[in-house]
Amino acid sequence: MRVRKSFLIWTIALAMVVIPTAAIGQEGSVQYVHDPSIIKQADTFYVFSTGHGIPIRRSTNLYDWENIGSVFKKMPDWMPKLVPGVKFPWAPDISFFNGRYHLYYSVSTFGSNKSAIGLATNKTLDPQDKDYKWVDQGPVLQSQPDSDDWNAIDPNVILDEKGQLWMSFGSFWGGIKLCRLNLETGKRADEKLFSIASRPVAKAIEAPFIIHMKGFYYLFVSFDFCCRGADSTYKIMVGRSKKITGPYYDRAGWPLMKGGGTLLLAGYGNYRGPGHNAILIDG
Repeated sequence: MRVRKSFLIWTIALAMVVIPTAAIGQEGSVQYVHDPSIIKQADTFYVFSTGHGIPIRRSTNLYDWENIGSVFKKMPDWMPKLVPGVKFPWAPDISFFNGRYHLYYSVSTFGSNKSAIGLATNKTLDPQDKDYKWVDQGPVLQSQPDSDDWNAIDPNVILDEKGQLWMSFGSFWGGIKLCRLNLETGKRADEKLFSIASRPVAKAIEAPFIIHMKGFYYLFVSFDFCCRGADSTYKIMVGRSKKITGPYYDRAGWPLMKGGGTLLLAGYGNYRGPGHNAILIDG
């Protein structure tokens, strides 16, 4: 597939929301869009983000946006049972394969790795379509404080060149992990985990997003801290690899497993904490 254009979207972690420069000309429901994921169906773009029920916004031109509701009217029963204290799902990731849209999302509480990644599916993203219905498929992956040095949040799904489905995920602790998914079920294919990025000293790394372009897999991650108002230090870093399982290196040749990463976007001027990016390839 020839890539014609791509768009990077990000969330600004501010206590008082400041719309980033690229969004100044946008209209409609453009505020409080944290940890976004974007996809296009027919001539319409859909964005999913952190929030109660997982809010959904749509646009036909990437400038005029409307809120069209949410994925869940009520939290699925399994969420508070697996993760006591959870308020709402975080960091959704939307993809299309096997004839359905697959929405992966995080279930966690701040500062804990007692977490899970859930899955909901739909035949269409158009609420006016008779087949529009979100079906929760339950948990895909779980992490526990007493047994796991990783955190089951911030999922991102990609099909590799051979048609194998993968999910990257992770936050702090042991860094960014990768696992195989079953293309038919969308659930975990086996128990093996690959480590693809880490910050052994600083620890602050999360929000992976992988794309494949011109023979390389590009892994985007967020360093440092969100959600601290004007003191937020979130920034977007990137590395690349010939294999989806790594090793990934930054522009200087330093491994992402040893804290490497090439800076893509950091705060400046009045803007603080850009991070948790998603990428849309259109064409």
